[in-house]
Amino acid sequence: MSLGQISTADLIGTLLGLTLTLFVFSYVFGDNALFRVATYLFIGAASGYAAVIAWYNVIWPQLLRPLMFGSQPERLFALFPLVLSGMLLLKISPRYTRLGNPAVAFLVGVGVATAIGGAVLGTIFPQVNASINLFDPQGVAPGENVFAELVKGGLILLGTLTTLIYFHFGTGKSPANNPKRPDWMEWLALIGQVFIAITFGALFAGVFSASLTALIERLFFITDFVFSLF
Repeated sequence: MSLGQISTADLIGTLLGLTLTLFVFSYVFGDNALFRVATYLFIGAASGYAAVIAWYNVIWPQLLRPLMFGSQPERLFALFPLVLSGMLLLKISPRYTRLGNPAVAFLVGVGVATAIGGAVLGTIFPQVNASINLFDPQGVAPGENVFAELVKGGLILLGTLTTLIYFHFGTGKSPANNPKRPDWMEWLALIGQVFIAITFGALFAGVFSASLTALIERLFFITDFVFSLF
């Protein structure tokens, strides 16, 4: 598409995107004012977007609208988050910061309970179930080698157990009164460390691949814009 076929709004957006992309690429030469401007704009836009989402999805529909137009039970129910929000705002003042501790404790408790529930129901149980199903010969798809599937299941089970053993710190005491794990546990923990290293390597490769894809997309964006000028 030539430059003459681009509308004014699209042209302004393209120029702005090109400018910010070059600002970010300027970090190659070290931290500078142009990179900080792009960073501040990104943080400001993200904060504004989060504030708008919080207003339209939380504050207005779940707090203010029930208080203003809801029924009596809805108003009483909305008073609880209103009180907690007011107590949380007291954390701004050093003089009344203690009054906001119950609200913080409530938020931390709910967050921890949600995280533990999500880890147990969303990670541990499905992983245990998937590990058990790997040793079920009836679950092997037609045409696949049963022995190969059992070996794969054994490797997954070995990696899971040795990784858990690597993070086991409930050890006995040696004659020198120094905590020390048994030798067999040290060997298993070493195998778990290998699995952990492989996992982090795969995660790093995935992050690097995603970053490289974004870089290629930005480079194509710049070249397409330059060629559109001619």
